[in-house]
Amino acid sequence: MTTVLVVKGHPLTKENSRTLKTLDTFLTHYQQNNPEDTIEWLDLYQTDIPEIEEVFLGARKKLMQGTSLEELSEKEQEIMAQSTTLLNQFLKADKIILANPLWNLTIPSRVKDWFDAIYVTGKTFKYTENGPVGISDIKKSLHIQSNGGIYQGQDFGSSYVKASFAFMGIPEHHQLFIEGIDYTPDQETTILANAQEEAKKLAKIF
Repeated sequence: MTTVLVVKGHPLTKENSRTLKTLDTFLTHYQQNNPEDTIEWLDLYQTDIPEIEEVFLGARKKLMQGTSLEELSEKEQEIMAQSTTLLNQFLKADKIILANPLWNLTIPSRVKDWFDAIYVTGKTFKYTENGPVGISDIKKSLHIQSNGGIYQGQDFGSSYVKASFAFMGIPEHHQLFIEGIDYTPDQETTILANAQEEAKKLAKIF
């Protein structure tokens, strides 16, 4: 059985988000094509996502130096538990779907914090004499992102997401953009309709 992890990196709902409208269309058709697959959700705005700060860095360093989890402070254990939960959820998935907006030229901070939690040496990548190598067993990833402007995949946000999934060894990555509505608001209906059609096509091959 295939497990698909859907990561919602948007605080809004599908009623008022271009990204989530398109995600909903994709999932509806994906489930029609793959009724046996299990869909799991991770809402980054309804989940405690640890951020990289002093306690987080200190706890990770202690664990890397051989300190046991039980020897960490209560706060350090709490942060590491949150990070481990996110990591394990990621590792058990076969496919990943990330949906987020482009804000101020990049991804929302919650999405960056999520990536920081799942970047773990020996779990999602390893260092070799030839440099870092991804070791994730996830087969496919899909990034859905709404952009007010037109970037065609050259923006910092989608570039970071693509590089991050590749870094962890995911061999097949797809991108779906809803872009240009802020530039040409009179074309909103057409742009959204085109994105929905692209979502339906991707749902057949993902």
